[in-house]
Amino acid sequence: MELGSIRSILSILQWWGFNVTVIIMNKWIFQKMDFKFPLSVSCIHFICSAFGAYLVIKVLRLKPLVIVDPEDVWRRVFPMSFIFCINIVLGNVSLRYIPVSFMQTIKSFTPATTVILQWLVWRKYFDWRIWASLIPIVGGILVTSVTELSFNLLGFCAALFGCLATSTKTILAESLLHGYKFDSINTVYYMAPFATMILAAPALILEGAGVWEWFSTCETLFSSLVIIISSGIMAFCLNFSIFYVIHSTTAVTFNVAGNLKVAVAVTFSWLIFRNPISLMNAVGCSITLIGCTFYGYVRQLITQAGSPRTPRSPQNRADIIPLVKEKLDAI
Repeated sequence: MELGSIRSILSILQWWGFNVTVIIMNKWIFQKMDFKFPLSVSCIHFICSAFGAYLVIKVLRLKPLVIVDPEDVWRRVFPMSFIFCINIVLGNVSLRYIPVSFMQTIKSFTPATTVILQWLVWRKYFDWRIWASLIPIVGGILVTSVTELSFNLLGFCAALFGCLATSTKTILAESLLHGYKFDSINTVYYMAPFATMILAAPALILEGAGVWEWFSTCETLFSSLVIIISSGIMAFCLNFSIFYVIHSTTAVTFNVAGNLKVAVAVTFSWLIFRNPISLMNAVGCSITLIGCTFYGYVRQLITQAGSPRTPRSPQNRADIIPLVKEKLDAI
């Protein structure tokens, strides 16, 4: 086996490891430790990520700092930080109320929300194959939602709006961060401090009393705090691991690995939490993942080969493919 192939496999495995660990740890915090405060957990993640990014860029100098114009920090980076914050918070809120399997399946709806948002709001055109690839994604989500045995409306809505936040972040990144070559670590370096500032006050007001009561009544306070802080460290490591995956794999491999990662997360979640999964629920999840893989394949085909024009087509190929990067940061 070639060195490049080994590097790709190892990068995917460590990405899977960090991603599944963060998801399982967060679910454990909410369910097993009874720390039912998603805003506070998100805030801890942002703080750990801010310190981690500073350590990597400023102290260890493992990554060069992307210099941003001071005016652009508030005009471009801050709005992205707000969306970044909403995205993370909604993900943790959904984990608070619904099983990992259901949350991960809904999160796979992101390609569809991205395309629909661009079509409705930004008036982008798409090849018919893109629309066709969304059918199994939407169908799988519907089957999974209808047959979910642990369905919770708040958790479902949080996960669904999380998809919208992820799509919005992806789309806005193309315009707001135009001209800046941000990687995952520089993204965290600039956005995590802003996200902490945005979330600190709401977390204190809405969850402060509950967190204080939990501190007062928790019988295993030290070990519980270690787990909560460790989840923040793992969240930063996840962002750091994305850098190596992006530079070690092709776009198609990244897409397939991302969908298999969902299957791995669902499997480990079931083994640990034993949340009930019906046969039709598993079928719906499988259909969604197959649809996501097909979507990535179609997008890659259009990107590489282009698409023939029709009288109703836009003037260039860039207008008929999703306005997203070939490899999305999984932040």
